[in-house]
Amino acid sequence: MARYNAKDSEKRWQQAWNAADVFKTPETHDKPKCYVLEMFPYPSGRIHIGHVRNYTMGDVLARFKRSQGFNVLHPMGWDAFGLPAENAAREKHVNPRDWTYDNIANMKEQLKLMGLSLDWSREFATCDVGYFSRQQKLFLDFYRENLVYRSEADVNWDPVDMTVLANEQVIDGRGWRSGALVERKKLSQWFLKITAYSQELLEALDGLERWPEKVRLMQKNWIGKSEGLRLNFTLSDARKLEIFTTRPDTLFGASFVAISPDHPLTEELAKTNPALAEFQAECRRLGTAEETIEKAEKLGFDTGLTATHPFDSNWKLPVYVANFVLMGYGTGAIFGCPAHDQRDLDFARKYKLSVRPVVIPEGVDPTTFDVGDEAYTGPGKLANSSFLDGLPVDEAKKTVAEKLEADGVGKRTTQYRLRDWLVSRQRPWGCPIPMIHCGKCGVVPVPEDQLPVKVPEDLTFNVKGNPLDAHPTWKYVKCPCCGGDALRDTDTLDTFVDSSWYYARFTDTTAEGPVNKAAVDYWLPVDQYIGGIEHAILHLLYSRFFLRAMKKAGYVKIDEPFAGLFTQGMVCHETYKDPEGAWLSPDEIEKRDGGVFVKETGAKVTVGPSEKMSKSKKNVVAPETIIDVYGADTIRWFMLSDTPPERDIEWTDEGADACWKFVQRVYRLVTEAGELPPVGTPVEGSSELRRAVHRAIAAVTDDLAGLRFNRAVAQIYTLANAIGSATKAPGAEKREALEALTQLVGPMMPHLAEDCWEALGHKAFLATAPWPKAIPELVAVSSVTIAVQVNGKLRGTLEIAPDTDKAEVEKAALAVETVQRAMEGKSPKKVIVVPNRIVNIVV
Repeated sequence: MARYNAKDSEKRWQQAWNAADVFKTPETHDKPKCYVLEMFPYPSGRIHIGHVRNYTMGDVLARFKRSQGFNVLHPMGWDAFGLPAENAAREKHVNPRDWTYDNIANMKEQLKLMGLSLDWSREFATCDVGYFSRQQKLFLDFYRENLVYRSEADVNWDPVDMTVLANEQVIDGRGWRSGALVERKKLSQWFLKITAYSQELLEALDGLERWPEKVRLMQKNWIGKSEGLRLNFTLSDARKLEIFTTRPDTLFGASFVAISPDHPLTEELAKTNPALAEFQAECRRLGTAEETIEKAEKLGFDTGLTATHPFDSNWKLPVYVANFVLMGYGTGAIFGCPAHDQRDLDFARKYKLSVRPVVIPEGVDPTTFDVGDEAYTGPGKLANSSFLDGLPVDEAKKTVAEKLEADGVGKRTTQYRLRDWLVSRQRPWGCPIPMIHCGKCGVVPVPEDQLPVKVPEDLTFNVKGNPLDAHPTWKYVKCPCCGGDALRDTDTLDTFVDSSWYYARFTDTTAEGPVNKAAVDYWLPVDQYIGGIEHAILHLLYSRFFLRAMKKAGYVKIDEPFAGLFTQGMVCHETYKDPEGAWLSPDEIEKRDGGVFVKETGAKVTVGPSEKMSKSKKNVVAPETIIDVYGADTIRWFMLSDTPPERDIEWTDEGADACWKFVQRVYRLVTEAGELPPVGTPVEGSSELRRAVHRAIAAVTDDLAGLRFNRAVAQIYTLANAIGSATKAPGAEKREALEALTQLVGPMMPHLAEDCWEALGHKAFLATAPWPKAIPELVAVSSVTIAVQVNGKLRGTLEIAPDTDKAEVEKAALAVETVQRAMEGKSPKKVIVVPNRIVNIVV
């Protein structure tokens, strides 16, 4: 039997494609375009199996669209600034730049083994001077457009490492590297004014019809629009305290008022109250991460003040400082209604405050309703609420708002959870912020003719704090305004900035400015963006804002960067443990005699559940190992088979073997077909094989366009079976079938397909051949088989023309002999016809 040699074939075709520049993006803009982009990787040093799945999906679409006649842009780059390079610099005493570019070189070679149809001529890393210099230009443009400002902000401060930590670097309240208790500290930071677009970013989500609904919902929740009420409470010392609430209907259930540890009133009271100052410090040790604050025990400090209820001057509410009230949302002050908010309930139970239900579920007696340990947040009608009793929640909200507005103590308002984007990072391996601090002139931009501001080569990482700040010369400059001594800003930009506009730079990586306007006008938006659900909020939201900022600065004409978004599932694998409970990698075990054993010792292995591949559990399978055994096409085919692409997929050796066998089967079908008529021989007739071929072409075309890769794979299996069964088909029909099979597998298994295309006598690359077109007459189904049930049980089938009138289908179904026997002479009470599928007769 003929045998496909994956190693030789894949190397040969990759070299041939490269030599011919097959995947280089066309410079002309005279055809419809398709911009396919996968989220670019961080150069950690190795690609992992998740990369393989992600890039295979994008590659299939790019090849498919290219063969359909589109100009295709399918680039690759590297998200290269960030903390891992700094860690390597500290631990291995290497330059972060060298470490990064070495990793890029390694990963590029690994990716090339996959046979991806990438335009490598557009490759860049975000740490390239050519990229971050343009990013600095954009920052200055945004500054001129009043989208950048500097302000004091609370940050997580590591007092040992003397540096600011991202929320993700705070673990159980401690610095991830030093282990020191993190403090909340105020520092002057740079912000991008994303809140200027809060409403626009929210409304535009409804127009992103090719985005997953769950991603749009996650973004809506993150932006967090709240319709609420601001109202003033009068305090016992005659001060006014403004609070914001989205539940004014629950005012009669109030049992306390709480203010943030960072509220101006707290700051003032703490000056003369050491115990409160200590409580403030304790709260600040939680850091700034909302998730950490939410999970922490709800703690409060009684200020001794009381607040007068707005509807009852004799009703006094104690005023607490509470660790769960955030200064960044609303006014930094709330009233607590424990019966209808879980945080408030936890707080009230701890401090023995009253819990008064005021929203009662339908059909429940208000006099006996009790919330227990779980706040009631559902619908209902008001009770125990004076003039609000009996009103539904929404009507009660409106009534309260109108009354308080009439009394001059409240005002309806809209609030957003979204905060402005803090982009300052006190870390050296990033894009330096192009600003200068002058004692005389204040903060001034770096002149554009002095860009780029580069990270110095001779950074020392064995210092506390930011190495840029500790550098002996780098930060000392002359003020561009007055010529006096000044200091560079030693902060670098959040690496989310780097990934918020790279898709625009890819449209022309040679542009003098940040972008070539003609190129972005043609290529943007990205037609299909592919990446993990973990980036559903921040990266995608920041990118959406960034393009709007670029539009305001005059670079682009559109608002949304990604017309279509697809979030692929994870790749999973079984987990293994030895008798001592230590994790084992797949290459440390062997399966035999119905069990799993440690290779070296023969000890029995405990097989755990299939989980996302991770280094910590050692259930990672290296892509290059798989490619070395099976070839790239097998791993590509596996990633596309069986499982819908949005769901998690489990890697198994058995599955890989099955895919490898199909690779060989396709190769044999083509190479063992015998003598075929010449390329281009006309084909006539409407045999069952021809119908199978054109049905497959139509179905695979539709499935690939809809990213239903697993369904396309199933259609190809069906076609291969039909070809294998048609041993006596005429030569021209056989050629048509084998060419169609080869073209349909082409985007998914491109090396195998090129071999088969060549074996079929074609001289040009399959990668440049046009996509096959289905003949409608051969795709049309002449009849459909309809199941006929009697009282829900299958009693017969019916062959009938598709889309036959329901009355005709019913008449034909009732005439089926086995159906008549099952009805036992009874008249039907009801006949339910599901077109082209089923008839159910109820007797």
